[in-house]
Amino acid sequence: MDFTVYIIYSELIDKFYVGFTGNPIENRIKKHNSNHKGFTGRSNDWRLVYHENFKEKSIAMAREKEIKSWKSRKRISELAQLV
Repeated sequence: MDFTVYIIYSELIDKFYVGFTGNPIENRIKKHNSNHKGFTGRSNDWRLVYHENFKEKSIAMAREKEIKSWKSRKRISELAQLV
């Protein structure tokens, strides 16, 4: 099983979301764009702007944590090439 670290972006609320999944990325984005409680439930225009694939869950989780630790919109934008 592969694991994906991903960044999605909503133009409506001008926000990024960083996450990881072991499910197909297309299914995960559909869930983010569904009407649900939580941060990504506030918008339904999330689009994938970056992803990395990993063979090990622990490495994917560490990479997600690393990106989130930046707490820098500029660095995330650069990684997603949305500058």
